[in-house]
Amino acid sequence: MPSTFYLIGIPVLEDLGFLTSISFCILYVFAIVGNSLMVYIIWTEKNLHGPMFFFLAMLAVNDLAFSSSTVPKMLGIFWLNDCGIEASACLTQMFFVHFLSVVESGVLAAMAYDRYIAICSPLRYTSILTYAVLERIAASILVRAFITIFPIPVLVGRLHYCGDDVVLHSYCEHMAVVNVACGDTRVNSIYGLVLSLSITGFDLIFIGLSYTMILRAIFRLQSRDARYKAVGTCGSHICVIIAAYLPGIFSFVTYRFGQKTIPHGVHIFLANIYIVFPAFLNPIIYGVKTKQIRACVWKMLQIKQKVYKDLRTTYGRTQEDLK
Repeated sequence: MPSTFYLIGIPVLEDLGFLTSISFCILYVFAIVGNSLMVYIIWTEKNLHGPMFFFLAMLAVNDLAFSSSTVPKMLGIFWLNDCGIEASACLTQMFFVHFLSVVESGVLAAMAYDRYIAICSPLRYTSILTYAVLERIAASILVRAFITIFPIPVLVGRLHYCGDDVVLHSYCEHMAVVNVACGDTRVNSIYGLVLSLSITGFDLIFIGLSYTMILRAIFRLQSRDARYKAVGTCGSHICVIIAAYLPGIFSFVTYRFGQKTIPHGVHIFLANIYIVFPAFLNPIIYGVKTKQIRACVWKMLQIKQKVYKDLRTTYGRTQEDLK
């Protein structure tokens, strides 16, 4: 392998480099602040120590790591023209990008199961999803991601490179690095394709089956208010699923089957949107749709306002005493 690879950023937007970088920087900052606030609220508020918020905290932590694995380097390309990345760092970034993508998909599937138990078996909700069960689910999500993704950088590291060290991407995406290699890369291509289809397909089928059972349970409810309440509890999760899967599936399909019809820069742009946009959107969706989180945020704002008011009062008294 070459000692250093060189990334190209987002070539389709190179004329709007400053505006693009500022836009991604704003999304990234809001993603970091929003997800950090989400984790802090769930960690400190004991009434939020339940199964749904356990998975929500796991999703927030994953979004923090996912966006941080690519955006800082991309901003370095835009602002500092720092296109180089060492081969070992490239393989490390490749592992974490795909590892965290699989973890996110697994967390969304687990959240669908959580909603299924909450609506279809509400009286047994806490007895089924105990902390021991939640820990096993979280461990299985992480182990599945590690086992399936670890071979990717190993296979890429075994390829031969014939002097070309320019990766046509803004980060070390698996197939973008494979395309730099010379020789037979069929194993990498087949493994990446099978892995993407199997993991995404399994999780989407699981989510679809969960929501099919949820809809059957909702339509059996006699009260219209109960139906609206049940739908409302699932609304946030459905929005997050759409925000997470839609850009990813579109990016995957266009990259695999639209090479000749869609400019390569569009593929890169969609791949970056797939990473940073859900991380930016998820805290907003859950902050708006979840009553408990809204109440906690409002409580924090009221406490800060009271502290600020007390400080102003104390400062005013101090000034009067000095006079």
